[in-house]
Amino acid sequence: MSKFFKVLTGALIALFAVSTLTACSTSNSIDMKTIAAVIDVRTPEEVATGHLHGSININIEGADFETQMNALDKTKNYVVYCRSGHRAGLAIDWMKNNGFTGTLINAGSVADAAVATGMIIQ
Repeated sequence: MSKFFKVLTGALIALFAVSTLTACSTSNSIDMKTIAAVIDVRTPEEVATGHLHGSININIEGADFETQMNALDKTKNYVVYCRSGHRAGLAIDWMKNNGFTGTLINAGSVADAAVATGMIIQ
């Protein structure tokens, strides 16, 4: 009986791990007509390796992150992405905590964001 519980526990842990990894990105395409901007929160060095054409870079690790974010219209809708979706999630949390009221979408990685937005990687 204990082997059964070990297998069941392992399966539940694996299921949880997979579901949390995929929760960082959106699997549906985004209606870009409703989006004010697509924001890449990676470092400039990361952006130089490839980014979505038309996105704006606001480095979450940069000294002027807050200033750049506060310059955005807080009522608009934004798509945010990074390398994996983690920093995009942190940026969205910051945005929510600082008065952003529009829809904020974590598009995950560059590749995931390209699929979701229909934008090309350059």
